[in-house]
Amino acid sequence: MSAETVVQRLADMVAWQKGAVISRALIKKMAGTVTLFAFDEGEGLSEHTAPFEALVLVLEGKADIAVDGVPHRVGMGESIVLPAGRPHAVRAVGPFKMMLVMIKE
Repeated sequence: MSAETVVQRLADMVAWQKGAVISRALIKKMAGTVTLFAFDEGEGLSEHTAPFEALVLVLEGKADIAVDGVPHRVGMGESIVLPAGRPHAVRAVGPFKMMLVMIKE
């Protein structure tokens, strides 16, 4: 039996919390992941690297996403690719929601 198909607004599937970064995995498979994030204003993810390329899709708000130390301001409806093995960081300019899609090779 398959799971029930439901249409949902992605931004409504994860909620902001004061002073926090919240994540919710939508898909977690050997081939990759799809994760929603909600960042309170000023919150973020410190610089790190990942072994696979990732696609960030901005659902609400704005953030500064640095890749190799170069900041990029992204807003609702925009996306940015985070290349594998290159340092990147995220800092919310205001309340911010994104979807992160990571496909493993």
